[in-house]
Formats: sequence, C-alpha cells, structure tokens
Amino acid sequence: MKGKSLLSIDPYRIFNIKPKQFESLALEVFQYQQNHNPIYKAFVEALGIDDRLVQSLNEIPLMPVEFFKNFEIKTGKFTPEITFLSSGTTGMSRSKHLIKDVHFYKASFLGCFEHFFGQIDDFLILAFLPNYIEQGHSSLVHMMSEMINQSKNSDSGFYDHKENKWMDVLDRNSGHKKILIFGVSFALLDISENLNKQINSNIILMETGGMKGRRKEIVREELHEKLKESFGLKNICSEYGMTEIMSQAYSKGDGIFNCAPWMKVLTKSITDPFENQFGNRGKIGIIDLANIHSCSFIQTHDLGKVHPSGRFEIIGRADNSDLRGCNLMY
Repeated sequence: MKGKSLLSIDPYRIFNIKPKQFESLALEVFQYQQNHNPIYKAFVEALGIDDRLVQSLNEIPLMPVEFFKNFEIKTGKFTPEITFLSSGTTGMSRSKHLIKDVHFYKASFLGCFEHFFGQIDDFLILAFLPNYIEQGHSSLVHMMSEMINQSKNSDSGFYDHKENKWMDVLDRNSGHKKILIFGVSFALLDISENLNKQINSNIILMETGGMKGRRKEIVREELHEKLKESFGLKNICSEYGMTEIMSQAYSKGDGIFNCAPWMKVLTKSITDPFENQFGNRGKIGIIDLANIHSCSFIQTHDLGKVHPSGRFEIIGRADNSDLRGCNLMY
C-alpha cells in the first residue's frame, strides 16, 4: 500500500472498528506507518523484514519504547499542536510524544473511558496528580483537564492530597450518582489515611499507579486492600496507559485490564522480542491504532499476561528498565 491510505483521509474511522476488523486495520496502519514514518521504516528495515510479507497481527514488528527518548516519532510531516513528556527523575531522559491533533487525542481518551464507564459529563471528578503537575507536559494531566472541563459539575477539578477540601466537595455532592476519584497511588494513600467519615458508595476510586519514591513501594493487591478498607468500597479501579500512546486500558477492580476496541495487548518472550507468548507471561507489546500519527506498534518493558479473552494483567517490570508512571508498583 504505497499510495495514500484511507487513514490519512479519515483517521476517526478507527473509533468505529469492529473486533473482526482489528487485524486488517492493524495491517493497514502498519503499511501506512512503514511508508510514512522514517524512524519506524528504518527500524523495520534494520530487522531485515520485508513489509510485503507481513500478513498477520503477530508478524508486525513492535518498536522499542525507548525510541521515543531519542527520536521524533512522527508518521507524516506535521507541526505538533502539543508535545507530551514522560515522567522521570532529575537527569533522566524523558520520552516525547508529538501530538498532531489534540481533538483526535481527546476522541481517543474519552472514547476509552466512556466505553467502560459511561458519559464523562455525568461525573463529578476529583483528581490527585501532584507529581505529574509538578513536572509539566504530562499527557495524564491534559487528559484529566479535558475530562474535568467536560464534566457538568463545577466542583470537578484537581485537588491537593495534603488538604481536606476534597472532603467538603464530597459533602456538597453527597447525592451525586457518579463520582470519580482519580489519582496516583501515593496521593490516594495519603487521603485515605486522613479519611474520618463515611464515603458515598457511588464513588469510583481509580488509581493510576506511581509511588516514584514518595512512599514505600507496594504491590497493587496490597494497595487495593488498603484503599478498600479506608473508603469502604468493594472494588478499586485502575488505569493503564503511557505517554507514548493515545489510548488507555481500564480495570474495574480485579486487576485485569480491558482495552477499547482500537487497542490490543500482546506478550512477547523476555529473551526474544519476536517470539509470541500466547497465554504465558512475557513483555507487554501494545498495538494502539489511535496512535496513527506516531507509532501504533510499541514494545514496552512491562511484564504481564494476556488471557484468552484479550484481557491482560500487569505483573511487573523487566530488569534494568526505567520505572514508568502509570500503574506499576513494586
């Protein structure tokens, strides 16, 4: 497919994909990016892969996520409307994600959330993302800002985990049917330890991981048990995402993540990135068709397992890799 792809004319059709169409559309995206993304093209050629022979989803090469630290990953020529940077400690190189169209990005993250939780307009949103706000250029902060703006409740906003103003907000909205408390793990633990009252049972409490040296690292199961006990909730939800992609996966409380229809997760062998691990533990690979203007095929250093249903769980990180910000705690 050397000519102009339909994706370059109407990328929004990605969001209307049916499950049976995923592989064919992924192959179309692969050919489009192979021809219009010079970094990805060079990567594929360096592997000695003839793109014309790639005929299935599992044959599509996954580009190492580190490339986002060293190169401008762009499909086609454009001036980015916004550039996101990954989180990181002082002196650490940060990944860059160049966003061609912020409205397209909004369509992706809203589509992912609303696919599982319903219209964002109906939610009161309390966000606790102190470290991301401090570092700046965060895709997660941008996402939550847009969701807050979309909310019809004027109390929706970012809150300080060191103060108790958020509890006054909950008191004023005690009858609200949908409340989302979203935050990094250490901030949610902080507010849970200062909680001294009964919480609205309509709350969705969602963690996005991330201790980043703020508190002792704990596994997700322990975190969820602490939060369930403090808030009196049966389930704690989780968000899985990263700066380098456009879409997110969500768990509704069992630690097993679901993807929106335009995103899929694979596992690859820890020692051989070209060997697929069907049903076994391996390194997580992400196919995010919404990342059409960047690279849709990314190999991460996250360790996980994909279930036959396509749902997946995150187990940890490969040795010697940078800690990522979203939903990893050890």
